[in-house]
Amino acid sequence: MATPSTERPLMTKRTVSCLSRPIEVPVYQWDSETQGWLLGAFFFGYLCTQIIGGYLAGHYGGTRFLGFGVLGTAALTLLTPLTAQLGPSWLFALRALEGFGEGVTYPSMMAIWARWAPPQERSRLTALSGSGGNFGAFIALPLTGFICETLGWPAVFYLCGGGGCVWAVFWFALVSDDPRTHKRISEEEREYIINTVGAQGTGHGWKVPVLSIVTSVPLWAIIICQMCSNWSYYTLLTSLPVYMDNILHFDLQSNGFLSALPYFGAWLVSSLSGVLADFLIEKRVFSITVTRKLFSSVGLVLPSVFLVSVCYVGCSHIWTVLFLTLSTTTGGASAAGVYMNQIDIAPRYAGILLGITNTFGTIPGIIAPIVTGYFTEDHSLDGWRKVFWLAAGIQMCGALFYLIFGSAKLQKWAMTEEDRAEAEKRRTSSICT
Repeated sequence: MATPSTERPLMTKRTVSCLSRPIEVPVYQWDSETQGWLLGAFFFGYLCTQIIGGYLAGHYGGTRFLGFGVLGTAALTLLTPLTAQLGPSWLFALRALEGFGEGVTYPSMMAIWARWAPPQERSRLTALSGSGGNFGAFIALPLTGFICETLGWPAVFYLCGGGGCVWAVFWFALVSDDPRTHKRISEEEREYIINTVGAQGTGHGWKVPVLSIVTSVPLWAIIICQMCSNWSYYTLLTSLPVYMDNILHFDLQSNGFLSALPYFGAWLVSSLSGVLADFLIEKRVFSITVTRKLFSSVGLVLPSVFLVSVCYVGCSHIWTVLFLTLSTTTGGASAAGVYMNQIDIAPRYAGILLGITNTFGTIPGIIAPIVTGYFTEDHSLDGWRKVFWLAAGIQMCGALFYLIFGSAKLQKWAMTEEDRAEAEKRRTSSICT
């Protein structure tokens, strides 16, 4: 099966209890391959707006693009139950549109931090904001399991979509593109941010050095590493509840809680990694390049080891949950490594660079669920072993590539006139001494 079926879904009704009142909700009999396509559909749209979103956010500022991206996705989420009744092809299209709106969010966030984050605080600020995805998964997985059991699965989309719309109101009311235009920060804080960020905290204008960006070896190191890391992440994000259900036979509410544990660990480790990375850089224990490679290696190698370990514990609930939790938890360390490396090598162009790396990094989000569905069509433990071995092997290759070719040095093509003058001043000073 190459694409979702265009036929109307085979639908049955399932009864759930809501405050002692039975509610009938539709149940769609879609095979694992169709489910894989539907899970991956979001990423077809998601990769289309990454680069243009990063480019526009770098020019205009990221606030409006991030806000409207989330608002649009939330509004479309409200339509999911209705669209599912029309068939998997319609649902595939809706999820692709959701990804289209959501694709601008992370590049916009990086463009915002390029203007707001002082260099000595970049690691912890960027890691903390980026860890919101893991924290969201930690909250959503058990909560949605509970909602499905009590209110029915359509309520999940109504509540989450509504929550996103409410969030957008606060976002537009409280957030500003630039410290120069923010109305609620002190003058002291404003001056501190502007002076420490310097000329790199301004927009890049309409022109960007496209050829230099495309041929940048450090950028390609980020791209390859993120693609390899994301294969494992998206495999677990989209398929872990299925594994818990089909192999370990957890009920939906237990499934949701146990599936959430790895993301709590990843959120905690990524946040702490940002703080530790800033400390190592500020105290000059390691250079920025060494620090990024250190956290990237920890965040890719250790998860691979734990993922392979899952293959050899059979159906043991305790060991499986432990190793899956440790795999995703230790993966959080890369938040202080390769996942913020764009703002090191070219702060002014960080939005468009993250758009480029996320475009490539989203490709595993499309392919991994489909490959997982192919390997696990018979719902066997052997099929899941292939899934985990493949993810671990890909991650290890990404870590090795980044160790060899990665860098955190400000690239010449990203320098402003102030940066060049400062670099020349340091070079002259070193010659004189």
